[in-house]
Amino acid sequence: MLFNSIDFAIFLPIVFILYWFVTEKNLKLQNFLIVIASYLFYGWWDWRFLSLILFSTLVDYSVGLRLKDEENQNKRKILLWISILVNLGFLGFFKYYNFFLENFTTAFSFFGTEINANSLNIILPVGVSFYTFQTLSYTIDIYKRKLEPTKNYIAFSAFVSFFPQLVAGPIERATSLLPQFYKKRIFDYSKAVDGMRQILWGLFKKVVIADNCAEYANLIFNNSDNYSGSTLIVGAIFFTFQIYGDFSGYSDIAIGTSRLFGFDLKRNFAFPYFSRDIAEFWRRWHISLSTWFRDYLYIPLGGSRGGTWMKVRNTFIIFIVSGFWHGANWTFMVWGALNAIYFLPLLLTNINRNNLEIVAHGKLLPNMRELILMLTTFSLTVLAWIFFRAENITHAFRYISEIFSISTFSIPQEHPKNIILLLMFFVLIEWLGREGRYAISHLGTTWRRSVRYAFYYAILIAIFWFGGKEQEFIYFQF
Repeated sequence: MLFNSIDFAIFLPIVFILYWFVTEKNLKLQNFLIVIASYLFYGWWDWRFLSLILFSTLVDYSVGLRLKDEENQNKRKILLWISILVNLGFLGFFKYYNFFLENFTTAFSFFGTEINANSLNIILPVGVSFYTFQTLSYTIDIYKRKLEPTKNYIAFSAFVSFFPQLVAGPIERATSLLPQFYKKRIFDYSKAVDGMRQILWGLFKKVVIADNCAEYANLIFNNSDNYSGSTLIVGAIFFTFQIYGDFSGYSDIAIGTSRLFGFDLKRNFAFPYFSRDIAEFWRRWHISLSTWFRDYLYIPLGGSRGGTWMKVRNTFIIFIVSGFWHGANWTFMVWGALNAIYFLPLLLTNINRNNLEIVAHGKLLPNMRELILMLTTFSLTVLAWIFFRAENITHAFRYISEIFSISTFSIPQEHPKNIILLLMFFVLIEWLGREGRYAISHLGTTWRRSVRYAFYYAILIAIFWFGGKEQEFIYFQF
């Protein structure tokens, strides 16, 4: 079920009414309703994959209980590996089986040995990369004795399958989200209004910005051999805003929807395109995944505590694994490696944490140095996104080589003025609201009531006016 669909527009009010007006006085019944609603939400795509969520839930619930009572360290490790192998086994089979098979046969062919192996027609379950990491964090934290396992199976099922963030995050930790299922929720009008406002902005990002940019980004990338370098730059910029509007828009809708039901999810984006270096960009982009890899991979590997070699090794590992998490294609790994190359000079010179506060905090405009740093970081990010979007490595290098040709100095063949104007409006609102949790969280709250509501209605009208064909969210394929 898509957030930007009629189905969800019907589904959400029904669940909201049942949640607050029918099951309000019974916490267990509320949690059970969330489980049922979440399974219905997920099963709307393909009910067969519900068995994967159910099995993963049962395994991690059982492993968690066993870890609590088990003192033998070897047995504890076995229990942990059961959880890891089940969750990553599902993820590996559905997402990477054909990739490894293809590269395995190609490697043998290179040495003169032909192997006949048939690939499988595997459908990737929506959201499998997200909920497997969410349940893994639960068992890992119990293993490290940072978390007490729950005996409440319904609450745990609701934590694993919570429908607002089930298929594309944010990836929640059990230490943060699970305790919220234990406490009675009381309807908070101000929190609900804030949630609706965040949903509104999320829909604007997705329907107006991402979907319109996608039309031209797809046109240019899919026919890149026919376009000049200047047009390819336009295509890369459109994709840059497409993926941000699409993914951060989903996160905004997920967080806003959760607030309607009395839950607080972690922030997943913090205006990453206003970053002054790549380190700041990664603190602001897909925060839940970046911090997951930091806590469960980078730090256990030694983090940045060792010598130069360890810092370089760990940085490349975390970025390449992050790239591989996004998909079974070498382009994603090159994208990750390129970001590691961007990041390493900052880490090795100990300036990777220089920009912790939002740019131009408390000011209307950045200074010249900040502007140059933002434009430089944005340009490097756009270049990296080309690998992310390209069909393969060859396509990416052809695309980039044309950008650095003489044709870059020509007038772009595709430059839709309406989308450019929408992007200018979008960047302006994001800039003015950059000190909030999302762009319009505080923007307009001091305006006259009539002006403020006119602003909200203008956004709503834009969603219907500029909204194109209903499209899935990009990160559903990851």
